[in-house]
Amino acid sequence: MPAQLPTVLILAAGRSTRFRAAAGTDKLQELLLGKRVRDWVTQAAQDSGLPWHVVEAAHTAHLLQPGMGDSIACGVAATADAAGWLVLPADLPLIQADSLRAVAHALHLHGVVLPHYQGTRGHPVGFGAAARAELLALRGDGGAAAVVGNWKARGGLGMLALDDIGCVTDVDTPQALQAAEVLARQMQRAGSAGKEVDR
Repeated sequence: MPAQLPTVLILAAGRSTRFRAAAGTDKLQELLLGKRVRDWVTQAAQDSGLPWHVVEAAHTAHLLQPGMGDSIACGVAATADAAGWLVLPADLPLIQADSLRAVAHALHLHGVVLPHYQGTRGHPVGFGAAARAELLALRGDGGAAAVVGNWKARGGLGMLALDDIGCVTDVDTPQALQAAEVLARQMQRAGSAGKEVDR
Protein backbone atom coordinates (compact mmCIF):
# COMPACT_ATOMS: atom_id res chain seq x y z
CA MET A 1 0.00 0.00 0.00
CA PRO A 2 1.54 3.36 -0.97
CA ALA A 3 2.82 5.34 2.00
CA GLN A 4 0.88 8.47 1.05
CA LEU A 5 -2.48 6.85 1.78
CA PRO A 6 -4.06 7.51 5.19
CA THR A 7 -5.13 4.66 7.44
CA VAL A 8 -8.80 4.07 8.27
CA LEU A 9 -9.11 3.82 12.07
CA ILE A 10 -12.21 1.76 12.85
CA LEU A 11 -13.27 2.46 16.43
CA ALA A 12 -14.76 -0.74 17.88
CA ALA A 13 -13.78 -0.33 21.53
CA GLY A 14 -16.91 1.46 22.73
CA ARG A 15 -19.24 0.15 25.42
CA SER A 16 -22.46 0.43 23.34
CA THR A 17 -24.09 2.02 26.39
CA ARG A 18 -27.32 3.21 24.75
CA PHE A 19 -27.84 -0.01 22.79
CA ARG A 20 -27.07 -2.24 25.76
CA ALA A 21 -29.51 -0.28 27.93
CA ALA A 22 -32.27 -0.93 25.43
CA ALA A 23 -31.44 -4.41 24.14
CA GLY A 24 -28.80 -5.87 26.46
CA THR A 25 -26.43 -6.59 23.57
CA ASP A 26 -23.42 -5.06 21.80
CA LYS A 27 -24.61 -3.13 18.75
CA LEU A 28 -21.49 -4.05 16.77
CA GLN A 29 -22.36 -7.74 17.06
CA GLU A 30 -25.95 -7.24 15.91
CA LEU A 31 -26.88 -8.58 12.48
CA LEU A 32 -27.86 -6.34 9.58
CA LEU A 33 -29.10 -8.36 6.59
CA GLY A 34 -27.28 -11.38 7.98
CA LYS A 35 -23.92 -9.69 8.58
CA ARG A 36 -22.58 -8.15 11.80
CA VAL A 37 -22.65 -4.35 11.96
CA ARG A 38 -18.89 -4.14 12.44
CA ASP A 39 -18.30 -6.44 9.47
CA TRP A 40 -20.13 -4.04 7.15
CA VAL A 41 -17.72 -1.31 8.24
CA THR A 42 -14.57 -3.38 7.88
CA GLN A 43 -15.77 -4.52 4.44
CA ALA A 44 -16.11 -0.89 3.35
CA ALA A 45 -12.58 -0.19 4.58
CA GLN A 46 -11.27 -3.24 2.74
CA ASP A 47 -13.13 -2.28 -0.45
CA SER A 48 -11.70 1.25 -0.31
CA GLY A 49 -8.18 -0.03 -0.95
CA LEU A 50 -6.90 2.04 1.98
CA PRO A 51 -4.91 0.58 4.85
CA TRP A 52 -7.09 0.05 7.91
CA HIS A 53 -6.79 -0.76 11.59
CA VAL A 54 -9.47 -1.77 14.11
CA VAL A 55 -9.26 -0.42 17.67
CA GLU A 56 -10.72 -3.15 19.89
CA ALA A 57 -11.80 -3.03 23.54
CA ALA A 58 -8.67 -5.00 24.43
CA HIS A 59 -6.53 -2.11 23.18
CA THR A 60 -8.02 0.29 25.74
CA ALA A 61 -8.60 -2.22 28.57
CA HIS A 62 -5.62 -0.85 30.51
CA LEU A 63 -7.45 2.47 30.97
CA LEU A 64 -9.87 3.09 33.83
CA GLN A 65 -12.75 4.63 31.83
CA PRO A 66 -11.69 4.78 28.19
CA GLY A 67 -13.65 7.01 25.84
CA MET A 68 -13.56 7.76 22.13
CA GLY A 69 -10.56 10.06 22.58
CA ASP A 70 -8.60 7.21 24.14
CA SER A 71 -9.59 4.89 21.29
CA ILE A 72 -8.35 7.39 18.70
CA ALA A 73 -5.08 7.91 20.56
CA CYS A 74 -4.51 4.15 20.83
CA GLY A 75 -5.24 3.69 17.13
CA VAL A 76 -2.88 6.47 16.10
CA ALA A 77 -0.15 5.11 18.38
CA ALA A 78 -0.52 1.68 16.75
CA THR A 79 -0.20 3.19 13.26
CA ALA A 80 2.15 6.06 14.07
CA ASP A 81 3.91 5.98 10.70
CA ALA A 82 0.68 6.45 8.73
CA ALA A 83 0.30 9.37 6.33
CA GLY A 84 -2.92 10.35 8.11
CA TRP A 85 -6.04 8.83 9.60
CA LEU A 86 -9.72 8.52 8.76
CA VAL A 87 -11.52 8.16 12.08
CA LEU A 88 -14.53 5.89 11.56
CA PRO A 89 -16.79 4.61 14.35
CA ALA A 90 -17.69 0.96 13.77
CA ASP A 91 -21.42 1.63 14.11
CA LEU A 92 -21.93 3.15 10.64
CA PRO A 93 -22.66 -0.02 8.66
CA LEU A 94 -23.83 1.71 5.47
CA ILE A 95 -20.73 3.85 4.94
CA GLN A 96 -19.54 3.50 1.34
CA ALA A 97 -15.99 2.73 0.24
CA ASP A 98 -16.17 5.65 -2.19
CA SER A 99 -16.70 8.00 0.75
CA LEU A 100 -13.54 6.75 2.43
CA ARG A 101 -11.57 7.32 -0.76
CA ALA A 102 -13.07 10.81 -1.14
CA VAL A 103 -12.00 11.86 2.36
CA ALA A 104 -8.55 10.38 1.80
CA HIS A 105 -8.20 12.37 -1.45
CA ALA A 106 -9.33 15.59 0.24
CA LEU A 107 -6.53 15.21 2.81
CA HIS A 108 -4.11 16.16 0.02
CA LEU A 109 -5.65 19.65 0.20
CA HIS A 110 -6.48 20.12 3.90
CA GLY A 111 -4.96 19.23 7.25
CA VAL A 112 -8.32 18.02 8.56
CA VAL A 113 -11.37 17.03 6.51
CA LEU A 114 -14.89 17.07 7.93
CA PRO A 115 -17.45 15.30 5.70
CA HIS A 116 -21.15 16.06 5.74
CA TYR A 117 -24.33 14.77 4.14
CA GLN A 118 -27.03 17.33 3.35
CA GLY A 119 -25.75 19.64 6.08
CA THR A 120 -25.29 16.96 8.76
CA ARG A 121 -21.75 16.24 9.93
CA GLY A 122 -20.65 12.72 9.20
CA HIS A 123 -17.74 10.28 9.22
CA PRO A 124 -14.99 9.48 8.67
CA VAL A 125 -13.24 12.64 9.80
CA GLY A 126 -9.85 12.83 8.10
CA PHE A 127 -6.65 13.96 9.80
CA GLY A 128 -3.31 14.54 8.11
CA ALA A 129 -0.02 13.41 9.61
CA ALA A 130 0.56 16.93 10.99
CA ALA A 131 -2.24 16.28 13.51
CA ARG A 132 -0.46 13.21 14.95
CA ALA A 133 0.66 14.77 18.25
CA GLU A 134 -2.78 16.27 18.93
CA LEU A 135 -4.47 12.93 18.25
CA LEU A 136 -2.06 11.05 20.49
CA ALA A 137 -2.90 13.42 23.33
CA LEU A 138 -6.67 12.77 23.18
CA ARG A 139 -8.42 11.39 26.24
CA GLY A 140 -11.99 10.84 27.43
CA ASP A 141 -15.30 10.93 25.60
CA GLY A 142 -14.86 14.08 23.55
CA GLY A 143 -13.43 12.33 20.53
CA ALA A 144 -11.37 14.58 18.30
CA ALA A 145 -13.67 17.61 18.42
CA ALA A 146 -10.94 19.76 19.99
CA VAL A 147 -8.49 18.85 17.23
CA VAL A 148 -11.05 19.73 14.56
CA GLY A 149 -11.64 23.05 16.30
CA ASN A 150 -7.93 23.81 16.44
CA TRP A 151 -7.49 23.17 12.72
CA LYS A 152 -10.57 25.22 11.89
CA ALA A 153 -9.11 28.15 13.83
CA ARG A 154 -5.85 27.79 11.88
CA GLY A 155 -7.65 27.68 8.53
CA GLY A 156 -6.67 24.08 7.88
CA LEU A 157 -10.14 22.54 7.98
CA GLY A 158 -11.81 21.41 4.78
CA MET A 159 -15.52 20.63 4.47
CA LEU A 160 -16.45 17.79 2.11
CA ALA A 161 -19.98 17.10 0.88
CA LEU A 162 -20.66 13.38 0.44
CA ASP A 163 -23.58 11.85 -1.44
CA ASP A 164 -23.72 9.01 1.08
CA ILE A 165 -26.40 8.76 3.75
CA GLY A 166 -24.31 5.98 5.26
CA CYS A 167 -21.82 8.53 6.58
CA VAL A 168 -24.48 9.80 9.03
CA THR A 169 -26.41 6.55 9.69
CA ASP A 170 -25.27 5.11 13.01
CA VAL A 171 -27.03 2.34 14.93
CA ASP A 172 -26.90 3.63 18.51
CA THR A 173 -30.35 2.20 19.34
CA PRO A 174 -32.37 -0.85 18.25
CA GLN A 175 -34.72 1.53 16.42
CA ALA A 176 -31.78 3.04 14.54
CA LEU A 177 -30.63 -0.46 13.57
CA GLN A 178 -34.10 -1.25 12.23
CA ALA A 179 -34.08 1.99 10.23
CA ALA A 180 -30.63 1.15 8.86
CA GLU A 181 -31.87 -2.26 7.74
CA VAL A 182 -34.78 -0.66 5.86
CA LEU A 183 -32.33 1.74 4.23
CA ALA A 184 -29.93 -1.09 3.37
CA ARG A 185 -32.73 -2.97 1.61
CA GLN A 186 -33.61 0.17 -0.35
CA MET A 187 -29.97 0.56 -1.37
CA GLN A 188 -29.82 -3.06 -2.47
CA ARG A 189 -32.94 -2.64 -4.57
CA ALA A 190 -31.42 0.47 -6.14
CA GLY A 191 -28.30 -1.56 -6.87
CA SER A 192 -30.28 -4.28 -8.60
CA ALA A 193 -31.79 -1.54 -10.76
CA GLY A 194 -28.35 -0.44 -11.92
CA LYS A 195 -26.96 1.61 -9.02
CA GLU A 196 -24.39 -0.58 -7.34
CA VAL A 197 -24.23 -0.66 -3.55
CA ASP A 198 -20.50 -0.63 -2.73
CA ARG A 199 -20.35 -3.83 -0.72
